[in-house]
Amino acid sequence: MMQAVSFTLNGKPTRVTVDGERKLLWVLRSDLGLTGTKFGCGASLCGACTVLVGREAVRSCQTAVKDVAGRQVTTIEGLARSGTLHPLQQAFVSHNAAQCGFCTSGMILGAHALLAKNPSPTEKQIIEHMEENLCRCGSHVRIVAAIQDAARQMKGGRS
Repeated sequence: MMQAVSFTLNGKPTRVTVDGERKLLWVLRSDLGLTGTKFGCGASLCGACTVLVGREAVRSCQTAVKDVAGRQVTTIEGLARSGTLHPLQQAFVSHNAAQCGFCTSGMILGAHALLAKNPSPTEKQIIEHMEENLCRCGSHVRIVAAIQDAARQMKGGRS
């Protein structure tokens, strides 16, 4: 059933009129043109479609758009501010953690959710948290290093 759904997307009020059951992934990519969020498995298993709803990482391929009504949604396009990359984005670049780049937006947003809850995670905590975000290129060591670096940067360089 078609319905108007209003939410805040990357800091801006957004309103779409769609079937409320339509998956957020397709609203973002097809209806709103934000293609940074990727379609991977379609079954909430790979993490390529991860976005933030509030401060939580969610799989947009399994989230109905009606479920984000009135909420704050952040995609990879919404992390940079005034042309400056977010520390996580910059760390992924600096550590060459985006080999093919397909998983990168989901990895960064998953890491963002982790650092929002735990600004000083151990390597083990990072690995456990990121376990369900798959990288088919095998960049995991660089991804963990990038998250560790970003955590330090986000705390002002303190370890």
